[in-house]
Amino acid sequence: MSSRTPLIAGNWKMHKTGLQAAEAAGQLKRRVEKATDVEVMIAPAFTALYQVARALEGSNIALGAQNLYWEKQGAFTGEVSSEMLVEAGCTHVIIGHSERRSFFGDTDETVNRKIRAALSAGLVPVFCVGETEAQREAGETFSVLDKQVRDGLKDFVFDDLTGLVVAYEPIWAIGTGKTASREQAQEAHQFIRSLLDKLFGNPFASAVRILYGGSVKPNNVRSLMEMPDVDGALVGGASLDPETFSKLVFYNQ
Repeated sequence: MSSRTPLIAGNWKMHKTGLQAAEAAGQLKRRVEKATDVEVMIAPAFTALYQVARALEGSNIALGAQNLYWEKQGAFTGEVSSEMLVEAGCTHVIIGHSERRSFFGDTDETVNRKIRAALSAGLVPVFCVGETEAQREAGETFSVLDKQVRDGLKDFVFDDLTGLVVAYEPIWAIGTGKTASREQAQEAHQFIRSLLDKLFGNPFASAVRILYGGSVKPNNVRSLMEMPDVDGALVGGASLDPETFSKLVFYNQ
């Protein structure tokens, strides 16, 4: 287990209306108020951000968004800018999630632009990378991760990336009930950290948090978190229920 402060992040995806999200956030706030050795973040839908921000006031839970657009304003129907997220109360934003890449055309290039926009607005990017099942079976896991990390962080320097969080999400384990073994997770996380060391130096690579995302549940989170390069979790379905999610937050008890 690392000395980096763990981050347990919930991606609520396209679930919960504003009222439902605020209610769940309020319940979570009460359940995790005594969590002191771990950071917590939830990312509801855009339409719920403002209401959830109000529900989280005075809590130790950070608010994140699930996506953003890289331009500050303009004729970009349906998009949301970094400044809009900040005004809504966000401190974090998920970028490059596999569902954005698979269904909505996100590429390594657009991910790079989004990370830059997030950082320029003072948001913490949660930068997602990961391979498909076919890529893993073909032995391409490391080459896929190498390209996604290099292209996603292209033209950045060490000082640009303060606060960056990386999330390794093996696509074959998202919502499938399959979970990478803790050894598989550690192997991928270690590869990502060593690559960040090559690109930006050891101080950055040693400090950056790398989350695991892929069917994280109360019965496997502790085992995963025992790995030296696993610094938290990006949680999908198990984050929707405040009771279940709070068990992940208190994984070490």
